[in-house]
Amino acid sequence: MSPTPRTTRPVAAIAAALALTLGLAACGSSDDDKPTASASSPSTTPSTTAEPSEPMTATVPATVMPMGTGDPFADARTAAGHMPETAETLATGFVTALKIPGAVDSPAADLRSGLTALLQEHVYLAGIAVATAYVAGADSAEFKAAAATLDGNTVDLSKAVGQFSTPKQEAAFLTLWRTHIGYFVDYAVAAKGADAAGKKKAVKELMGYTKDAGAFFETISHGKLPAGDIAAALEMHITTLTKAIDDLATGSDDAYADLHAAAAHVGEGAAVIAGGLAASAGLEGDASDKASTLRAELTATLQEHVYLASVAVFTAYTTDGGTDSSAFGAAAAALDGNSVALSQAVGSLAGDDKGAAFLDLWREHIGYFVDYAAAIAKNDDSAGVTALTSLDAYRGEAGEFFSEISDGALPADAVASGLAMHVQTLAGAIDSLNEALVQKG
Repeated sequence: MSPTPRTTRPVAAIAAALALTLGLAACGSSDDDKPTASASSPSTTPSTTAEPSEPMTATVPATVMPMGTGDPFADARTAAGHMPETAETLATGFVTALKIPGAVDSPAADLRSGLTALLQEHVYLAGIAVATAYVAGADSAEFKAAAATLDGNTVDLSKAVGQFSTPKQEAAFLTLWRTHIGYFVDYAVAAKGADAAGKKKAVKELMGYTKDAGAFFETISHGKLPAGDIAAALEMHITTLTKAIDDLATGSDDAYADLHAAAAHVGEGAAVIAGGLAASAGLEGDASDKASTLRAELTATLQEHVYLASVAVFTAYTTDGGTDSSAFGAAAAALDGNSVALSQAVGSLAGDDKGAAFLDLWREHIGYFVDYAAAIAKNDDSAGVTALTSLDAYRGEAGEFFSEISDGALPADAVASGLAMHVQTLAGAIDSLNEALVQKG
């Protein structure tokens, strides 16, 4: 018998980042034989070797044993790092079943998906780092961990760009990208201190950066990416992200929707940059064909669950009133919008009825992650084991669902097997969030 859906529980939004159990069989795939075909995916290597989380290791099914490092930012990125692979697997199944034109796994498609993940991640990790600095302080261990995770994204992005440039140019891009992050930090400090002059200076520095970045991309793309076009796109990045920072600084509930808007914008930029670099390098495939676009859109939507929900969890744990606060309500609303968007994507491919069924199933398993998050915050081992056991059973339901809607292109057993790693890593991320934000609070 299927578990009772929990779509009406107001706390359901807490767990979507920790509920991305849509891990599929491609998690073990590798593109090492195509080094110039794709942007680097976010690193999933934690700073500390992941180990079974305490305290319930003796009674939890091995397939869903939580695995974490104690660093919530690194663990969230590890969970997010699986999403590009999940998106490729899903897209491949749907393209096969529905005969969607284009190539999911062409070098150009790889590049677009990789840049989509890295650039979107940049926005969310920056937002999380700013929020952490505001809550815990810029000198705190928590902020330093958040900043280190953000820099990991920066290094991966420089490597992705480095595939289309010389080593000297790659190093220059790394310096340039880090510099622009520094200007955002300056802006965040000024925003928190209501320093209008400081904000103005930071924006001026950022606008100067857009010209340098535009020239860089024009050079490495041999003119396929005009400097003026790149600079204009980056100006929008600055406008949207600084607006989100302003809201975080003042405690405005608009921060979550604005951070989502900033992340959505860079997805558009990733498509443009991928197209230009693919054309200049003569990569096989079309970064804008329907199959490539589906993969990139699924990459963005799935990865976004991790980061929007991470912000929601953070808000619940650090805001007066917790899940009853207006801030959490706003974060949860942004997160639920992502869940609906994902169900609509499924519905557009498999039919509206399947999209609605997916939304029910998605929210149901989110409920079990909520149960787990609540249980460990209260040191309730029994409830935690129950939640993980329910997630273990859910894996089979999800496998059958995706097998059905893809006409077998996504085998049920492979889906269920792939889900195990995601439950393990995401439950581990919950453990680390609990350690950092509840038990040490």
